[in-house]
Amino acid sequence: MKTKTLLLGAAASFVLAPAAAMAERGSDGHVNIIYWQAPSIMTPYLSSGTKDIEASSLVLEPLGRYTETGALVPFLAEEIPTVENGGVAEDLKSITWKLKSGLLWSDGSPVTSADVKFTADYCMNPEGGCAQLAKFDHISSIDTPDDLTVVVNFDEAMPNPYGPFMGGQSPILQKAQFENCVGAAASTCTEANFNPIGTGPFKVDEFKPNDVISLSANPNYRDPAKPAFATATLKGGGDAESAARAVLQTGEFDYAWNLQLAPDVLASMAEGGQGTPVSAFGTLVERLEMNMTDPSPNLPEGERSTVAHPHPILSDFKVRKALSMAIDRELLTEIGYGQAGRATCNLVPAPELYASDNTECLTQDLDGAKALLEEAGWTDSDGDGIREKDGMKLSLLYQSSTNAVRQDFQALIKDWWRQIGVETELRNVDASVFFGGDPGSPDTFQKFYADVEMYANNFDGTDPQSYLQMYRCGNEPKPSSQWQGENINRFCNEEYDALLDELAKTGELSKRGEIAKKLNDIITKETMTIVPLVDRGRVSAHSNTLGGVILNTWDSELWNAADWFRVKG
Repeated sequence: MKTKTLLLGAAASFVLAPAAAMAERGSDGHVNIIYWQAPSIMTPYLSSGTKDIEASSLVLEPLGRYTETGALVPFLAEEIPTVENGGVAEDLKSITWKLKSGLLWSDGSPVTSADVKFTADYCMNPEGGCAQLAKFDHISSIDTPDDLTVVVNFDEAMPNPYGPFMGGQSPILQKAQFENCVGAAASTCTEANFNPIGTGPFKVDEFKPNDVISLSANPNYRDPAKPAFATATLKGGGDAESAARAVLQTGEFDYAWNLQLAPDVLASMAEGGQGTPVSAFGTLVERLEMNMTDPSPNLPEGERSTVAHPHPILSDFKVRKALSMAIDRELLTEIGYGQAGRATCNLVPAPELYASDNTECLTQDLDGAKALLEEAGWTDSDGDGIREKDGMKLSLLYQSSTNAVRQDFQALIKDWWRQIGVETELRNVDASVFFGGDPGSPDTFQKFYADVEMYANNFDGTDPQSYLQMYRCGNEPKPSSQWQGENINRFCNEEYDALLDELAKTGELSKRGEIAKKLNDIITKETMTIVPLVDRGRVSAHSNTLGGVILNTWDSELWNAADWFRVKG
Protein backbone atom coordinates (compact mmCIF):
# COMPACT_ATOMS: atom_id res chain seq x y z
CA MET A 1 0.00 0.00 0.00
CA LYS A 2 1.37 3.38 -1.01
CA THR A 3 -1.53 5.64 -0.12
CA LYS A 4 -0.08 8.94 1.05
CA THR A 5 -3.12 11.18 1.29
CA LEU A 6 -3.17 11.41 5.07
CA LEU A 7 0.55 11.83 5.50
CA LEU A 8 1.73 14.31 2.91
CA GLY A 9 0.12 17.24 4.69
CA ALA A 10 0.84 16.18 8.24
CA ALA A 11 3.61 18.67 8.84
CA ALA A 12 2.51 22.27 9.18
CA SER A 13 4.45 25.46 9.73
CA PHE A 14 3.75 26.85 13.17
CA VAL A 15 4.99 29.83 15.08
CA LEU A 16 4.84 29.87 18.86
CA ALA A 17 4.49 32.97 21.02
CA PRO A 18 6.75 35.82 19.90
CA ALA A 19 10.14 35.81 21.56
CA ALA A 20 9.72 39.46 22.45
CA ALA A 21 7.15 38.46 25.03
CA MET A 22 9.74 36.37 26.84
CA ALA A 23 12.66 38.46 28.02
CA GLU A 24 14.08 36.03 30.55
CA ARG A 25 13.14 32.70 32.09
CA GLY A 26 11.21 33.22 35.31
CA SER A 27 10.96 36.99 34.95
CA ASP A 28 7.17 37.06 35.33
CA GLY A 29 6.99 35.52 38.79
CA HIS A 30 4.18 33.14 39.63
CA VAL A 31 1.14 31.78 37.79
CA ASN A 32 -1.88 30.19 39.49
CA ILE A 33 -3.92 27.51 37.72
CA ILE A 34 -7.08 25.89 39.06
CA TYR A 35 -8.58 22.57 37.97
CA TRP A 36 -11.70 21.83 39.95
CA GLN A 37 -11.08 18.14 39.23
CA ALA A 38 -7.90 17.63 41.23
CA PRO A 39 -5.08 15.59 39.66
CA SER A 40 -4.36 12.32 41.45
CA ILE A 41 -1.27 11.20 39.54
CA MET A 42 1.30 12.74 37.18
CA THR A 43 1.51 10.12 34.44
CA PRO A 44 -1.22 9.70 31.82
CA TYR A 45 -0.27 6.05 31.42
CA LEU A 46 -1.86 5.23 34.77
CA SER A 47 -4.94 7.39 34.41
CA SER A 48 -7.21 8.26 31.51
CA GLY A 49 -8.69 11.18 33.47
CA THR A 50 -8.34 14.44 31.55
CA LYS A 51 -7.22 16.35 34.65
CA ASP A 52 -4.29 13.95 35.15
CA ILE A 53 -3.30 14.00 31.47
CA GLU A 54 -3.31 17.79 31.42
CA ALA A 55 -1.50 18.34 34.72
CA SER A 56 1.27 15.97 33.62
CA SER A 57 1.62 17.86 30.33
CA LEU A 58 3.31 20.71 32.21
CA VAL A 59 6.16 18.29 32.93
CA LEU A 60 6.04 15.42 30.44
CA GLU A 61 6.13 16.00 26.69
CA PRO A 62 5.54 13.92 23.55
CA LEU A 63 7.56 13.94 20.35
CA GLY A 64 4.86 16.03 18.70
CA ARG A 65 1.65 17.84 19.57
CA TYR A 66 -1.51 19.07 17.91
CA THR A 67 -2.16 22.80 17.59
CA GLU A 68 -5.47 24.54 18.19
CA THR A 69 -6.32 23.84 14.52
CA GLY A 70 -5.43 20.15 14.78
CA ALA A 71 -2.18 20.53 12.84
CA LEU A 72 0.76 18.31 13.86
CA VAL A 73 3.83 20.16 15.16
CA PRO A 74 7.14 18.84 16.54
CA PHE A 75 8.04 19.26 20.21
CA LEU A 76 10.85 16.88 21.17
CA ALA A 77 11.23 15.79 17.55
CA GLU A 78 13.05 17.74 14.86
CA GLU A 79 10.07 17.47 12.53
CA ILE A 80 6.86 15.54 11.98
CA PRO A 81 7.70 12.47 9.88
CA THR A 82 5.73 12.13 6.64
CA VAL A 83 5.96 10.10 3.45
CA GLU A 84 7.06 13.27 1.69
CA ASN A 85 10.07 13.91 3.95
CA GLY A 86 10.99 10.23 4.17
CA GLY A 87 10.00 9.83 7.80
CA VAL A 88 7.15 7.47 7.01
CA ALA A 89 7.94 4.42 4.89
CA GLU A 90 6.38 4.09 1.45
CA ASP A 91 4.60 0.92 2.59
CA LEU A 92 3.30 2.78 5.68
CA LYS A 93 4.71 0.08 7.99
CA SER A 94 7.21 2.24 9.87
CA ILE A 95 7.74 5.78 11.07
CA THR A 96 11.14 7.26 11.93
CA TRP A 97 11.42 10.03 14.49
CA LYS A 98 14.51 12.19 14.97
CA LEU A 99 14.97 13.76 18.39
CA LYS A 100 16.24 17.31 18.65
CA SER A 101 19.88 17.31 19.64
CA GLY A 102 20.91 18.55 23.07
CA LEU A 103 17.62 17.79 24.84
CA LEU A 104 17.94 17.37 28.59
CA TRP A 105 15.69 16.00 31.28
CA SER A 106 15.01 18.37 34.14
CA ASP A 107 17.69 16.53 36.17
CA GLY A 108 20.28 17.46 33.54
CA SER A 109 20.72 14.03 31.95
CA PRO A 110 20.38 13.66 28.15
CA VAL A 111 17.16 12.57 26.45
CA THR A 112 17.84 9.66 24.11
CA SER A 113 16.03 7.26 21.84
CA ALA A 114 16.27 4.68 24.64
CA ASP A 115 13.78 6.75 26.65
CA VAL A 116 11.33 6.74 23.75
CA LYS A 117 11.59 2.99 23.23
CA PHE A 118 11.26 2.41 26.96
CA THR A 119 8.02 4.42 27.03
CA ALA A 120 6.44 2.08 24.49
CA ASP A 121 7.74 -1.00 26.31
CA TYR A 122 6.34 0.39 29.57
CA CYS A 123 2.85 0.86 28.16
CA MET A 124 2.79 -2.40 26.19
CA ASN A 125 4.02 -4.57 29.08
CA PRO A 126 1.50 -7.44 29.26
CA GLU A 127 1.77 -7.67 33.05
CA GLY A 128 0.68 -4.09 33.65
CA GLY A 129 -2.28 -1.91 32.90
CA CYS A 130 -1.73 1.09 30.60
CA ALA A 131 -4.54 3.60 30.25
CA GLN A 132 -3.27 4.65 26.80
CA LEU A 133 -2.61 1.22 25.31
CA ALA A 134 -4.68 1.95 22.18
CA LYS A 135 -2.05 4.52 21.20
CA PHE A 136 0.44 1.68 20.69
CA ASP A 137 -1.76 -0.58 18.60
CA HIS A 138 -0.05 -2.73 15.93
CA ILE A 139 3.54 -1.96 16.99
CA SER A 140 5.71 -4.98 16.19
CA SER A 141 9.07 -3.57 17.28
CA ILE A 142 11.00 -0.37 17.94
CA ASP A 143 14.57 0.17 16.77
CA THR A 144 17.03 2.76 18.07
CA PRO A 145 19.92 2.86 15.60
CA ASP A 146 21.46 5.83 17.42
CA ASP A 147 20.75 8.07 20.39
CA LEU A 148 18.57 10.45 18.41
CA THR A 149 16.70 8.06 16.09
CA VAL A 150 13.60 6.01 16.85
CA VAL A 151 12.07 3.67 14.26
CA VAL A 152 8.58 2.40 15.11
CA ASN A 153 7.69 -0.71 13.10
CA PHE A 154 4.11 -1.83 12.64
CA ASP A 155 2.82 -5.30 11.85
CA GLU A 156 0.69 -3.86 9.04
CA ALA A 157 0.39 -0.67 7.03
CA MET A 158 -0.61 2.26 9.26
CA PRO A 159 -2.10 5.16 7.30
CA ASN A 160 -2.24 7.06 10.58
CA PRO A 161 1.05 6.23 12.36
CA TYR A 162 0.72 9.10 14.84
CA GLY A 163 -0.70 7.13 17.76
CA PRO A 164 2.45 6.58 19.84
CA PHE A 165 4.33 9.63 21.16
CA MET A 166 1.89 12.23 19.77
CA GLY A 167 -0.19 14.51 21.97
CA GLY A 168 -0.63 14.91 25.68
CA GLN A 169 -1.89 11.36 26.14
CA SER A 170 1.37 9.78 24.97
CA PRO A 171 4.42 11.62 26.40
CA ILE A 172 7.97 10.31 26.88
CA LEU A 173 9.04 8.85 30.24
CA GLN A 174 12.61 8.86 31.52
CA LYS A 175 13.89 5.29 31.42
CA ALA A 176 16.27 5.79 34.34
CA GLN A 177 13.40 6.87 36.59
CA PHE A 178 10.76 4.34 35.53
CA GLU A 179 12.74 1.22 34.52
CA ASN A 180 11.92 -0.52 37.81
CA CYS A 181 8.27 0.52 37.54
CA VAL A 182 7.06 -1.69 34.71
CA GLY A 183 4.28 -4.24 34.57
CA ALA A 184 2.57 -4.99 37.85
CA ALA A 185 5.00 -2.66 39.65
CA ALA A 186 3.86 0.42 37.67
CA SER A 187 1.23 1.58 40.15
CA THR A 188 3.50 1.01 43.17
CA CYS A 189 6.15 3.59 42.19
CA THR A 190 4.72 6.52 44.07
CA GLU A 191 7.76 8.79 43.81
CA ALA A 192 8.04 8.43 40.04
CA ASN A 193 4.29 8.66 39.46
CA PHE A 194 3.91 11.78 41.60
CA ASN A 195 7.20 13.50 40.68
CA PRO A 196 8.16 12.49 37.14
CA ILE A 197 11.35 13.89 35.66
CA GLY A 198 10.37 15.57 32.41
CA THR A 199 11.39 17.81 29.55
CA GLY A 200 8.50 20.27 29.84
CA PRO A 201 8.63 23.90 30.95
CA PHE A 202 8.06 23.04 34.61
CA LYS A 203 9.22 20.45 37.12
CA VAL A 204 7.36 19.16 40.15
CA ASP A 205 8.53 20.50 43.51
CA GLU A 206 5.72 18.96 45.55
CA PHE A 207 2.73 16.86 44.59
CA LYS A 208 -0.20 16.43 46.96
CA PRO A 209 -2.63 14.04 45.26
CA ASN A 210 -6.19 15.30 44.94
CA ASP A 211 -5.06 18.69 46.23
CA VAL A 212 -2.23 20.83 44.87
CA ILE A 213 0.89 20.68 42.71
CA SER A 214 3.76 23.10 43.28
CA LEU A 215 6.04 23.56 40.28
CA SER A 216 9.02 25.63 39.25
CA ALA A 217 10.63 26.47 35.94
CA ASN A 218 12.65 23.61 34.45
CA PRO A 219 16.26 24.88 34.55
CA ASN A 220 17.13 22.66 31.59
CA TYR A 221 14.22 23.56 29.35
CA ARG A 222 15.39 23.77 25.74
CA ASP A 223 14.45 27.43 25.26
CA PRO A 224 16.52 29.57 27.65
CA ALA A 225 13.90 32.36 27.61
CA LYS A 226 11.04 30.09 28.68
CA PRO A 227 8.93 29.64 30.68
CA ALA A 228 8.28 33.23 31.66
CA PHE A 229 7.00 32.12 35.05
CA ALA A 230 9.48 31.09 37.74
CA THR A 231 6.89 29.08 39.65
CA ALA A 232 3.41 27.73 39.16
CA THR A 233 0.69 26.28 41.32
CA LEU A 234 -1.98 23.93 40.02
CA LYS A 235 -4.72 23.82 42.63
CA GLY A 236 -7.27 21.06 42.43
CA GLY A 237 -10.67 20.44 43.92
CA GLY A 238 -13.79 22.42 44.61
CA ASP A 239 -16.28 22.89 41.81
CA ALA A 240 -16.55 24.60 38.45
CA GLU A 241 -18.43 27.58 39.87
CA SER A 242 -15.80 28.43 42.49
CA ALA A 243 -13.04 27.95 39.90
CA ALA A 244 -14.72 30.35 37.50
CA ARG A 245 -15.25 32.89 40.25
CA ALA A 246 -11.58 32.70 41.23
CA VAL A 247 -10.55 33.89 37.75
CA LEU A 248 -13.44 36.02 36.54
CA GLN A 249 -14.44 37.81 39.74
CA THR A 250 -11.78 37.69 42.45
CA GLY A 251 -8.66 37.42 40.28
CA GLU A 252 -7.18 34.90 42.72
CA PHE A 253 -6.21 32.55 39.88
CA ASP A 254 -4.90 33.09 36.37
CA TYR A 255 -6.41 30.10 34.57
CA ALA A 256 -9.49 27.96 35.22
CA TRP A 257 -10.18 24.80 33.27
CA ASN A 258 -13.42 23.23 32.05
CA LEU A 259 -16.01 25.65 33.36
CA GLN A 260 -18.98 23.35 33.12
CA LEU A 261 -21.55 25.93 34.15
CA ALA A 262 -24.94 27.09 32.98
CA PRO A 263 -24.40 29.82 30.36
CA ASP A 264 -26.21 32.53 32.34
CA VAL A 265 -24.05 31.85 35.40
CA LEU A 266 -20.84 32.17 33.37
CA ALA A 267 -22.00 35.38 31.67
CA SER A 268 -22.83 36.93 35.03
CA MET A 269 -19.41 36.09 36.44
CA ALA A 270 -17.63 37.52 33.40
CA GLU A 271 -19.08 40.91 34.30
CA GLY A 272 -16.60 40.91 37.20
CA GLY A 273 -13.98 42.18 34.76
CA GLN A 274 -11.02 40.21 36.11
CA GLY A 275 -10.86 37.60 33.38
CA THR A 276 -12.07 36.36 30.01
CA PRO A 277 -13.92 33.12 29.16
CA VAL A 278 -12.58 31.30 26.09
CA SER A 279 -14.31 28.48 24.22
CA ALA A 280 -13.91 26.15 21.26
CA PHE A 281 -15.61 23.04 19.90
CA GLY A 282 -13.70 19.83 19.41
CA THR A 283 -14.60 16.22 20.17
CA LEU A 284 -15.76 16.44 23.78
CA VAL A 285 -19.03 14.49 24.15
CA GLU A 286 -21.03 14.18 27.35
CA ARG A 287 -22.51 10.71 27.25
CA LEU A 288 -23.97 7.78 29.16
CA GLU A 289 -21.99 4.55 29.29
CA MET A 290 -24.14 1.44 29.67
CA ASN A 291 -22.43 -1.26 31.74
CA MET A 292 -22.57 -4.49 29.75
CA THR A 293 -21.45 -6.44 32.83
CA ASP A 294 -22.99 -7.03 36.23
CA PRO A 295 -21.74 -4.60 38.93
CA SER A 296 -23.71 -6.29 41.72
CA PRO A 297 -21.99 -6.18 45.13
CA ASN A 298 -23.35 -9.68 45.69
CA LEU A 299 -20.71 -11.03 43.32
CA PRO A 300 -17.27 -11.94 44.68
CA GLU A 301 -14.74 -9.11 44.64
CA GLY A 302 -12.74 -9.39 41.44
CA GLU A 303 -15.79 -10.53 39.46
CA ARG A 304 -17.98 -7.43 39.68
CA SER A 305 -18.17 -5.51 36.40
CA THR A 306 -16.19 -8.15 34.54
CA VAL A 307 -17.06 -9.99 31.34
CA ALA A 308 -17.57 -13.16 33.38
CA HIS A 309 -21.01 -11.82 34.33
CA PRO A 310 -23.22 -10.15 31.67
CA HIS A 311 -25.53 -7.42 32.92
CA PRO A 312 -28.95 -8.86 33.89
CA ILE A 313 -30.87 -5.85 32.54
CA LEU A 314 -28.70 -3.77 30.19
CA SER A 315 -27.59 -6.73 28.07
CA ASP A 316 -30.97 -6.30 26.35
CA PHE A 317 -30.70 -3.84 23.44
CA LYS A 318 -34.37 -2.87 23.75
CA VAL A 319 -33.80 -1.64 27.30
CA ARG A 320 -30.79 0.41 26.28
CA LYS A 321 -32.68 1.93 23.36
CA ALA A 322 -35.69 2.76 25.52
CA LEU A 323 -33.46 4.57 28.01
CA SER A 324 -32.01 6.63 25.15
CA MET A 325 -35.41 7.38 23.58
CA ALA A 326 -36.69 8.82 26.87
CA ILE A 327 -34.07 11.60 26.93
CA ASP A 328 -34.65 15.15 25.64
CA ARG A 329 -31.15 16.11 24.51
CA GLU A 330 -32.14 19.55 23.28
CA LEU A 331 -33.39 20.47 26.74
CA LEU A 332 -30.24 19.12 28.39
CA THR A 333 -28.14 21.23 26.03
CA GLU A 334 -30.20 24.35 26.65
CA ILE A 335 -30.02 24.21 30.44
CA GLY A 336 -26.48 22.89 30.67
CA TYR A 337 -24.44 24.60 27.98
CA GLY A 338 -26.45 27.02 25.88
CA GLN A 339 -24.38 28.15 22.90
CA ALA A 340 -21.46 26.11 24.17
CA GLY A 341 -23.25 22.83 23.46
CA ARG A 342 -24.92 20.93 20.64
CA ALA A 343 -27.24 17.97 21.10
CA THR A 344 -25.68 14.91 19.46
CA CYS A 345 -26.18 11.22 18.76
CA ASN A 346 -22.48 10.71 17.95
CA LEU A 347 -19.48 9.68 19.99
CA VAL A 348 -17.29 11.25 17.28
CA PRO A 349 -18.90 14.62 16.48
CA ALA A 350 -15.94 16.08 14.56
CA PRO A 351 -14.08 16.62 12.30
CA GLU A 352 -16.79 16.66 9.63
CA LEU A 353 -15.05 13.89 7.65
CA TYR A 354 -15.67 11.44 10.51
CA ALA A 355 -19.00 12.70 11.87
CA SER A 356 -22.00 10.47 11.16
CA ASP A 357 -25.30 11.98 10.03
CA ASN A 358 -27.05 10.00 12.77
CA THR A 359 -29.79 12.25 14.21
CA GLU A 360 -32.39 9.65 15.23
CA CYS A 361 -31.87 10.17 18.96
CA LEU A 362 -32.55 13.91 18.87
CA THR A 363 -36.34 13.42 19.14
CA GLN A 364 -37.56 12.40 22.58
CA ASP A 365 -40.13 9.59 22.40
CA LEU A 366 -41.51 8.57 25.80
CA ASP A 367 -44.39 6.55 24.37
CA GLY A 368 -42.05 4.70 22.04
CA ALA A 369 -39.73 3.94 24.95
CA LYS A 370 -42.63 2.51 26.97
CA ALA A 371 -43.70 0.34 24.06
CA LEU A 372 -40.16 -0.99 23.61
CA LEU A 373 -39.93 -1.98 27.27
CA GLU A 374 -43.28 -3.75 26.95
CA GLU A 375 -41.90 -5.67 23.95
CA ALA A 376 -38.91 -6.67 26.05
CA GLY A 377 -41.22 -8.13 28.71
CA TRP A 378 -40.86 -5.37 31.31
CA THR A 379 -44.32 -4.62 32.76
CA ASP A 380 -45.74 -2.86 35.79
CA SER A 381 -47.75 -5.78 37.16
CA ASP A 382 -48.21 -4.43 40.69
CA GLY A 383 -49.05 -0.84 39.74
CA ASP A 384 -46.23 0.85 41.66
CA GLY A 385 -44.94 2.60 38.55
CA ILE A 386 -41.78 0.49 38.33
CA ARG A 387 -41.57 -2.22 35.71
CA GLU A 388 -40.43 -5.74 36.51
CA LYS A 389 -39.58 -8.95 34.71
CA ASP A 390 -39.04 -12.44 36.10
CA GLY A 391 -39.22 -11.06 39.64
CA MET A 392 -36.57 -8.37 39.01
CA LYS A 393 -37.34 -4.66 39.30
CA LEU A 394 -36.20 -2.38 36.45
CA SER A 395 -33.91 -0.50 38.81
CA LEU A 396 -30.59 1.15 37.89
CA LEU A 397 -27.74 2.88 39.71
CA TYR A 398 -26.66 5.95 37.70
CA GLN A 399 -23.41 7.62 38.71
CA SER A 400 -21.37 10.63 37.65
CA SER A 401 -18.88 13.10 39.04
CA THR A 402 -19.94 15.89 41.37
CA ASN A 403 -20.77 18.92 39.24
CA ALA A 404 -23.79 21.24 39.14
CA VAL A 405 -24.55 20.64 35.45
CA ARG A 406 -24.14 16.88 35.76
CA GLN A 407 -26.42 16.73 38.78
CA ASP A 408 -29.03 18.73 36.83
CA PHE A 409 -28.70 16.20 34.00
CA GLN A 410 -29.03 13.30 36.43
CA ALA A 411 -32.20 14.74 37.96
CA LEU A 412 -33.86 15.28 34.58
CA ILE A 413 -32.88 11.88 33.22
CA LYS A 414 -34.06 10.18 36.40
CA ASP A 415 -37.46 11.85 35.95
CA TRP A 416 -37.73 10.86 32.28
CA TRP A 417 -36.80 7.29 33.14
CA ARG A 418 -39.38 7.28 35.95
CA GLN A 419 -42.02 8.25 33.38
CA ILE A 420 -41.27 5.08 31.40
CA GLY A 421 -41.22 2.87 34.49
CA VAL A 422 -37.54 2.79 35.45
CA GLU A 423 -36.43 3.24 39.06
CA THR A 424 -33.14 5.16 39.25
CA GLU A 425 -30.78 5.66 42.15
CA LEU A 426 -28.39 8.58 41.68
CA ARG A 427 -24.82 8.67 42.93
CA ASN A 428 -22.27 11.45 42.45
CA VAL A 429 -18.60 11.00 43.26
CA ASP A 430 -15.94 13.64 43.83
CA ALA A 431 -14.34 14.21 40.43
CA SER A 432 -10.81 13.71 41.73
CA VAL A 433 -11.77 10.21 42.84
CA PHE A 434 -14.12 9.37 39.95
CA PHE A 435 -11.49 10.20 37.32
CA GLY A 436 -8.56 8.97 39.40
CA GLY A 437 -6.49 5.88 38.69
CA ASP A 438 -6.44 4.27 42.14
CA PRO A 439 -7.01 0.54 41.50
CA GLY A 440 -8.12 0.12 45.11
CA SER A 441 -10.95 2.64 44.91
CA PRO A 442 -14.48 1.31 44.25
CA ASP A 443 -15.59 4.69 42.90
CA THR A 444 -13.54 5.20 39.72
CA PHE A 445 -15.26 5.40 36.36
CA GLN A 446 -12.94 2.65 35.10
CA LYS A 447 -14.05 0.19 37.79
CA PHE A 448 -17.68 1.08 36.95
CA TYR A 449 -19.47 -0.34 39.98
CA ALA A 450 -22.77 1.07 38.69
CA ASP A 451 -25.23 0.30 35.91
CA VAL A 452 -24.95 3.59 34.05
CA GLU A 453 -22.39 6.37 34.31
CA MET A 454 -22.02 9.78 32.71
CA TYR A 455 -18.89 11.71 31.80
CA ALA A 456 -17.13 13.24 28.82
CA ASN A 457 -13.75 12.79 27.17
CA ASN A 458 -12.14 13.48 23.83
CA PHE A 459 -9.20 12.44 21.67
CA ASP A 460 -5.92 14.08 20.72
CA GLY A 461 -5.61 15.25 17.13
CA THR A 462 -8.15 15.06 14.33
CA ASP A 463 -8.10 11.33 13.51
CA PRO A 464 -10.37 9.14 15.67
CA GLN A 465 -8.67 5.79 15.02
CA SER A 466 -7.05 5.41 18.45
CA TYR A 467 -10.21 6.71 20.12
CA LEU A 468 -12.43 4.16 18.41
CA GLN A 469 -9.90 1.42 19.13
CA MET A 470 -10.61 1.89 22.82
CA TYR A 471 -13.72 -0.26 22.43
CA ARG A 472 -11.94 -3.31 21.06
CA CYS A 473 -12.77 -6.64 22.71
CA GLY A 474 -10.44 -7.30 25.62
CA ASN A 475 -9.50 -3.66 26.21
CA GLU A 476 -11.85 -3.32 29.18
CA PRO A 477 -10.62 -2.44 32.70
CA LYS A 478 -10.26 -5.61 34.77
CA PRO A 479 -8.45 -6.86 37.86
CA SER A 480 -5.58 -8.32 35.81
CA SER A 481 -4.84 -4.85 34.37
CA GLN A 482 -5.11 -3.08 37.74
CA TRP A 483 -8.48 -1.80 36.45
CA GLN A 484 -6.80 0.17 33.67
CA GLY A 485 -8.32 0.04 30.21
CA GLU A 486 -10.32 2.21 27.85
CA ASN A 487 -13.29 0.02 26.94
CA ILE A 488 -15.28 1.37 29.87
CA ASN A 489 -18.63 -0.32 29.15
CA ARG A 490 -17.02 -3.74 28.47
CA PHE A 491 -18.36 -3.77 24.88
CA CYS A 492 -17.33 -6.60 22.54
CA ASN A 493 -18.44 -6.94 18.93
CA GLU A 494 -16.68 -8.96 16.21
CA GLU A 495 -17.94 -6.76 13.38
CA TYR A 496 -16.64 -3.71 15.22
CA ASP A 497 -13.19 -5.25 15.69
CA ALA A 498 -13.03 -6.25 12.01
CA LEU A 499 -13.83 -2.68 10.99
CA LEU A 500 -11.07 -1.42 13.30
CA ASP A 501 -8.64 -3.67 11.45
CA GLU A 502 -9.92 -2.34 8.13
CA LEU A 503 -9.55 1.25 9.29
CA ALA A 504 -5.94 0.57 10.27
CA LYS A 505 -5.21 -0.54 6.68
CA THR A 506 -7.05 2.25 4.88
CA GLY A 507 -5.25 5.37 3.73
CA GLU A 508 -7.77 7.12 1.50
CA LEU A 509 -9.40 9.79 3.63
CA SER A 510 -12.92 9.43 2.24
CA LYS A 511 -12.87 5.68 2.95
CA ARG A 512 -11.45 6.27 6.42
CA GLY A 513 -14.37 8.60 7.04
CA GLU A 514 -16.89 5.96 5.94
CA ILE A 515 -15.40 3.31 8.22
CA ALA A 516 -15.18 5.65 11.20
CA LYS A 517 -18.84 6.62 10.77
CA LYS A 518 -19.83 2.96 10.69
CA LEU A 519 -17.84 2.30 13.87
CA ASN A 520 -19.52 5.28 15.54
CA ASP A 521 -22.96 4.02 14.48
CA ILE A 522 -22.34 0.50 15.78
CA ILE A 523 -21.63 1.83 19.26
CA THR A 524 -24.20 4.60 19.42
CA LYS A 525 -27.06 3.43 17.18
CA GLU A 526 -26.91 -0.29 16.40
CA THR A 527 -25.96 -1.40 19.92
CA MET A 528 -26.43 1.77 22.00
CA THR A 529 -23.82 0.74 24.51
CA ILE A 530 -22.86 4.42 24.50
CA VAL A 531 -25.64 7.01 24.59
CA PRO A 532 -24.30 10.44 23.53
CA LEU A 533 -26.02 13.48 24.95
CA VAL A 534 -24.21 16.76 24.21
CA ASP A 535 -21.31 17.78 21.98
CA ARG A 536 -19.68 20.15 24.44
CA GLY A 537 -17.70 23.18 23.52
CA ARG A 538 -14.73 23.47 25.85
CA VAL A 539 -15.07 26.57 28.05
CA SER A 540 -12.22 27.80 30.23
CA ALA A 541 -11.11 31.23 31.42
CA HIS A 542 -7.92 33.19 31.94
CA SER A 543 -7.15 36.38 33.79
CA ASN A 544 -6.80 39.56 31.81
CA THR A 545 -3.15 39.74 32.86
CA LEU A 546 -2.26 36.29 31.47
CA GLY A 547 -1.02 36.40 27.89
CA GLY A 548 -0.19 33.68 25.38
CA VAL A 549 -3.17 31.44 26.16
CA ILE A 550 -4.45 29.52 23.13
CA LEU A 551 -7.35 27.20 23.92
CA ASN A 552 -6.72 23.85 22.31
CA THR A 553 -9.38 21.13 22.10
CA TRP A 554 -7.14 18.73 20.15
CA ASP A 555 -4.46 18.31 22.85
CA SER A 556 -3.85 19.31 26.45
CA GLU A 557 -5.22 22.75 27.31
CA LEU A 558 -1.85 23.44 28.92
CA TRP A 559 -0.03 22.47 25.72
CA ASN A 560 1.67 25.84 25.30
CA ALA A 561 2.18 26.86 28.94
CA ALA A 562 5.82 27.52 28.06
CA ASP A 563 4.56 30.49 26.04
CA TRP A 564 2.37 32.05 28.72
CA PHE A 565 3.48 35.40 30.09
CA ARG A 566 2.30 38.18 32.34
CA VAL A 567 0.66 41.11 30.56
CA LYS A 568 2.15 44.27 31.97
CA GLY A 569 -0.51 46.80 32.83
